[in-house]
Amino acid sequence: MTDYSELFGRRSPVTLPGAPDVMTSPAIAAVGQRWQCQRCGQLVAATDRLPNGDWYCRTCLQLGRLTSRDRLYTIPEPNCFARLMAGGLTWNGQLSSIQRQAARAVQKHALAGERQLLWAVTGAGKTEIVYPALAEALARGWRVAWVSPRVDVCLELAPRLRRDFAGVDQCVLYGGQPVPYRYCQLTICTTHQLLRFNRAFDWIIVDEVDAFPLATSPMLQVAIDRAQKTQGSCLYLTATPGERLQREIKRGKLAVTYLPLRYHGYLLPPIQLKISWRWRQQLQRGRLPAGLQRQFHLWWTARRPFLIFVPHVADLPVIMTVLMKMGLSDGATVHAADPKRQEKVQGFRDGEYRFLLTTTILERGVTFPRVAVAILGADDPVFSTAALVQIAGRVGRLASDPGGQVLAYCHSNARHVHRARAMIARLNRQGRRRGGRPC
Repeated sequence: MTDYSELFGRRSPVTLPGAPDVMTSPAIAAVGQRWQCQRCGQLVAATDRLPNGDWYCRTCLQLGRLTSRDRLYTIPEPNCFARLMAGGLTWNGQLSSIQRQAARAVQKHALAGERQLLWAVTGAGKTEIVYPALAEALARGWRVAWVSPRVDVCLELAPRLRRDFAGVDQCVLYGGQPVPYRYCQLTICTTHQLLRFNRAFDWIIVDEVDAFPLATSPMLQVAIDRAQKTQGSCLYLTATPGERLQREIKRGKLAVTYLPLRYHGYLLPPIQLKISWRWRQQLQRGRLPAGLQRQFHLWWTARRPFLIFVPHVADLPVIMTVLMKMGLSDGATVHAADPKRQEKVQGFRDGEYRFLLTTTILERGVTFPRVAVAILGADDPVFSTAALVQIAGRVGRLASDPGGQVLAYCHSNARHVHRARAMIARLNRQGRRRGGRPC
């Protein structure tokens, strides 16, 4: 028997003979004097034409080439899932009282079909707070997508959901994935992968909604809306919502649940500002400021793993050379285009590396035990206020080690650095009123 499930709620350029209820549309359609891609919604540039005269979409080319000769096929989502006891939840952990309050609010808004935001500090346990609502959604036969703009977030989340919802059929989608797509009740994917879906999901959980590229991409915002069923809803997760979401809260268009305290009850580690004059000039001479060298050696001798964030990919090999001269071995550099990115991050988590020298790709969505953080050039514009707060949130995430240092090395007193420090101080004041303990 032919399996038509690949087309359930999907927009695919591949048709299946004899598929029932199949809907079809041109992949590239004429709109006035222009051509528009029906997968990503972007207008085709006047130069994007093949030698045979066909138009093609360059914007979503990484998902497979679409031309004006192609068509897209879809079958309306039928929700062909067996009903699960307890929603397939196999997690045996316990939520704290403050987490339970947030979890009940999230579940209430989800079952009411409301768009909502869970605004919780880094390390608050957002994933586990969503579990009761997710279990109820799956028990009701909903199809659910848990998405993020960052592939690192998806890759860290997928094994957790596989462990904690062992009774649920799941798939993971991202660029270059080794396992082909299959129809599942729970899909973990990057936001770009949602371009392939059409009215498929009853509930979409958008993790790290303020992260690049989602925060600045109207195309990806449309992808979320189109992948969601007409009667479906969204849950946004973040510690640092942007101005757009905050405006929607004020206008009553978005329900919100606040959680100003980490799951273990300790406050956020503050960002310690360190003025380091002319550090780039010293770097050109093959050395780092003496205070920075001392700090790295302290972490090294204490066997505390640490992350060093730098503004640009070009800084990575230069700084790594200096660190090697200092005798700091067993480290690695990692950035977005690194082909061994996933292996290096896992190697650091497993203790294979003593430190990682990284760009902002590790600013959010990853947890490392006992880690300390240094941000070199924190006054560079590439580090936004939200990015600095997220980077600081890598520290002290475990109850067994709720403290740790976050050091920001700057040429000068940059405004966005002070805003990040002020945001953490404000969150800690709110957390202290809820009984938070200093780390």
